[in-house]
Amino acid sequence: DELLATVGIEFHDDPEALQLFRDAGATVDGLRVRFDPGHVRALCATAPREFTQLARNPERSVRIGGGNVVLAPTYGSPFVRDLADGRRYATIEDFRNFVKLSYATPWLHHSGGTVCEPTDVPVNKRHLDMVYSHLRYSDKAFMGSVTAPSRAADSIELARIAFGADVVDRECVILGNVNVNSPLVWDATMTGALKTYARANQAPVVVPFILGGAMGPVTTAGAVAQAHAETLVGVALGQPGSPVIYGNFLSSMALRSGSPTFGTPEPALGSLIVGQLARRVGLPLRCSGAFTSSKVPDGQAMQESAVSMMAALLCGANFILHSAGWLEGGLAMGYEKFMMDLDLCGAAHTYLAGVDLSDDQFALDGFAEVGPGKHFFGSQHTLRHYETAFYDPPLSDNTSFEQWRDAGSADTEERAAQLCRSVLADYEAPPIDHSGDEALRDFAAPRKAEK
Repeated sequence: DELLATVGIEFHDDPEALQLFRDAGATVDGLRVRFDPGHVRALCATAPREFTQLARNPERSVRIGGGNVVLAPTYGSPFVRDLADGRRYATIEDFRNFVKLSYATPWLHHSGGTVCEPTDVPVNKRHLDMVYSHLRYSDKAFMGSVTAPSRAADSIELARIAFGADVVDRECVILGNVNVNSPLVWDATMTGALKTYARANQAPVVVPFILGGAMGPVTTAGAVAQAHAETLVGVALGQPGSPVIYGNFLSSMALRSGSPTFGTPEPALGSLIVGQLARRVGLPLRCSGAFTSSKVPDGQAMQESAVSMMAALLCGANFILHSAGWLEGGLAMGYEKFMMDLDLCGAAHTYLAGVDLSDDQFALDGFAEVGPGKHFFGSQHTLRHYETAFYDPPLSDNTSFEQWRDAGSADTEERAAQLCRSVLADYEAPPIDHSGDEALRDFAAPRKAEK
């Protein structure tokens, strides 16, 4: 409240946003907007505490908010990396591959958005190929473009074709991830995209991007206060009434070099605080993800990713973007890292399910059968739960050293590469109505033909 009242937030190149806040009772001085204590929270009060995002396959629709957790892949990387070809610029084929991998796994609920930047497609046209790919190669819920208001509008129009205009008018079918230009600046590209989604009754995901020591203070309390202020002002801009996700992105820096760091304990601790703040204002929360600064899917990558991902799970995040694939501070989307992160996402499903305390789970019949000093391996209770008792991560090797050696001594990255190739080879596209597919292509074709 003090930050918003005394310092405020600037809106660049968006006179409409300034007028909207002026009309709502905020103090506007040039580009700077200040709010009395409690004002922004009051403006956010019309946003729903939870909502459903419809998927093309209704069985894959997701509930966002409350006690629900939705896992989505990494977003926005201009590079990809795999074991065979190393690091390279991402292409539309890479984009389609990650949509297919996200569709094929049971551990991700969501297709994501810009899972990688298809740099072989012009910037002003790639959103058409990306949204089409989500709709054609997956039937899970997805995100649209935010890089210009017109591209956000195109994304929504493609959703109207796929779902029907009447459905889109009354239901949320697409998300748009909009970022604050931290510290304390909203620019017209992002506010324009935010307003486009909100006015179509679709859900912006409002996210600050704070690197402690660069775009915000080095102290956790200061960074969290800044993030909370920036996010609430963005949420308020899209009100009244549209669904929205309260986003958070905290990170630290190597202060000796200025390099961003990820998977460190301070932002993880900040996530736990942000979770409480999001619940206090009654908004669904997007938080954290499998972050790392590592350039390859090694021990550093997975250690940092586990720290960051567990913080998201423990803080009560409802929508976890960047759940799989993140490398190099988000600059690269890793094929093998994606498969390794899926193992962590699978474990998260078990972790979040909690402990079943039904009578059968206490195994009294097993104790009666086995008695003291014997083993349970062949008991009826064990056999009854044999296939479901424990999560079995596909990439982990739990054989003996000799068995592992004789099978070729493959490490996790090699096993991940093999599994990735296998999943893509076995991929089958979900069904789509031929006329609907043709209508999507007909909408995109003239726009792609423009200069």
